Amino acid sequence: MTTHSIDGPYFEDFTVQQTFAAPAVTVNHGHAALYQAVSGDRMRLPLDNHLSQAVTGDPRALVHPMLVLNLVNGQTTYASQHVKGNLFYRGLLQQLPVFIGDTLSTTTRVVGLKQNKIKAGRAATGMVALEMETLNQLGQCVMKYWRCPMIPCRDKSADTGHDDSFDWMPESLDLDTLEAAIPSDWNVAAMNPAAYAVPAPKLCVGDHVVIEGQDTITCAPELVRMTGNIAFAHTDASRSYLGKRLVYGGHTISLALAQITRAMPNIISTVGWQGCDHLGPVLEDDIIRSEFDVSAINPIASGGNLYELHIKTFARRLKADGDDYDELAVLDWRLVLWSV
Repeated sequence: MTTHSIDGPYFEDFTVQQTFAAPAVTVNHGHAALYQAVSGDRMRLPLDNHLSQAVTGDPRALVHPMLVLNLVNGQTTYASQHVKGNLFYRGLLQQLPVFIGDTLSTTTRVVGLKQNKIKAGRAATGMVALEMETLNQLGQCVMKYWRCPMIPCRDKSADTGHDDSFDWMPESLDLDTLEAAIPSDWNVAAMNPAAYAVPAPKLCVGDHVVIEGQDTITCAPELVRMTGNIAFAHTDASRSYLGKRLVYGGHTISLALAQITRAMPNIISTVGWQGCDHLGPVLEDDIIRSEFDVSAINPIASGGNLYELHIKTFARRLKADGDDYDELAVLDWRLVLWSV
């Protein structure tokens, strides 16, 4: 009888151009319901099927774009099961909308390896640049982006010599690329902001917005499991360098976006990310708050505007004595969204 150990790759196991696959996922109403329960997001089209049909022309319910990304991220995690933290995202473009019943298939490819500087007394780790491409059931590209998890070495004193540059990753998406990802046949007028009269500021370039409502992280492992995310540190506290379960970064991003929708109630969809850096770890029961600056506003021929936001998100965590909170910056996110 043979005993097999099922484990994920360590840094030494990666090679450039190595690829990983994952089970395809057909998005259903259960995914949407659990995502809504975890995030509390108020983006109108994923919540209102009648409005979604009037805008998109498709009778199927529109899937929240962050739910799509969370499912895609889950499909990429065979490569990052040993992740100590996902450091950043680059060049994320949502090229096609996803509707309930669509099937997503993601291929993950290693495109760069860089070992962190070796220091005495610190176990060796490295950064793995991953390129993700997601297709729908018609073979159309839904999303493509890069992310960089930090992965430990199997040999704590390893010197792999890997020193690839990641400078080639796009620091930003140009306006033409962003506009090309916007559906030109959607009936934006059906959004009718006047019929949804909620207090919201008229935003201008340079404005700074602080969202007072905050959200406590709960159900972190449930979101991880729902999205097929198999990174150890998100479900097993003993595999986290903090000794507590590390909250999946997409959970923090989802709450940040839900907070943005309170300030911008007529968002049609997110379009792309100019970049997203995780600045610090998030733990279950942390209290998340967000604020943002409006970096640019560009009108779109088919209706609405592209808003470029620079979002900062913070986590408040109860001190060991239980009497007060510490706050740390956890997210620096440059988001592009489409809104009326």
